[in-house]
Amino acid sequence: MPAWTFLTNHAHVLLAIARDPDARLREVAETVGITERAAQAIVADLEQAGYLEHTRVGRRNRYTVNPAGRFRHPAEADRRIGDLLSLFAPAPPLKADQGRP
Repeated sequence: MPAWTFLTNHAHVLLAIARDPDARLREVAETVGITERAAQAIVADLEQAGYLEHTRVGRRNRYTVNPAGRFRHPAEADRRIGDLLSLFAPAPPLKADQGRP
């Protein structure tokens, strides 16, 4: 593993969830390369900051990312999280029953 990367684990968790909003935190943690407990803490941070929210669907959570959220660092505060998502987590294709009136 490299000594450092350009994106933080928070960004990696957000991107993993954006790619698969129905993913279990165990899967997100595995994708990012962190523990499930660390993924839970990061998701809690992201929800508290308004970047992410979840809804219960049966026994699972479905996540929604807020693309209008702004970056926290002053150097990027004029940019939205949606900019990052468009680079690394393109919108998934619509399912057959979506997009119909």
